[in-house]
Amino acid sequence: MEWLFDPPAPPSLAIAGRPERLPVRRIWCVGRNYRAHIQEMGGDPRRDTPIFFAKPGDSILQVASGTLGKLPYPPRTSDFHYETELVVAIGKYGRNIVPDAALEHVIGYAVGLDMTRRDAQRAAKAASGPWELAKAFDYSAVIGDVHLAAEVGHLRQGRLSLSVDGEPRQSADLDAMIWSVPLIVAHLSQWVAIAPGDLVYTGTPEGVGAVRPGQRLYASIDGLGSLAVEVVPP
Repeated sequence: MEWLFDPPAPPSLAIAGRPERLPVRRIWCVGRNYRAHIQEMGGDPRRDTPIFFAKPGDSILQVASGTLGKLPYPPRTSDFHYETELVVAIGKYGRNIVPDAALEHVIGYAVGLDMTRRDAQRAAKAASGPWELAKAFDYSAVIGDVHLAAEVGHLRQGRLSLSVDGEPRQSADLDAMIWSVPLIVAHLSQWVAIAPGDLVYTGTPEGVGAVRPGQRLYASIDGLGSLAVEVVPP
């Protein structure tokens, strides 16, 4: 096969303690999965199914353990928000999965930040428009090393936290999620076939807020370590 131009290298993630890398296929995100966050955003937590949106695979900014990542402040916003999340890595193809079998399709977990142009999101909501430019931009999917479920188990609880310049901003337990990982994976598989390399950002708790260039964010989840980034000028 001949290409018109050289294709870009596929996005991939480091795996904690392993030389192999995990190739990234697609990124799905769950919106509003913690009641207190829904309320701080002015929403109603009563609903029947999860809300999903997507980011492109090349929106990833991976931050290796023990390093300080550089997160460019994006253009076209003056309200750049962090959202700390548990990220699920899919390792097995599936469609119409039942919740009891959903964890068989999960290969690992990571700490993630779903970065958001909040002002663009508010404008999109007011116009009943799509969220892509508010959510799916360059470096908007920050993520740490992937930890294999075979080594850390399947996370059902554990403290998730984030600080900005050493000041605590987010703190919650994973068991406060409205939709657990098995329910998220099962429901998503009713809409699309999931496959190895898919990532699922599972939603953020309360305490989201804006950051500016020069500030440093430290996010962690029990059992998965932490990631650190500095917001830098574009």
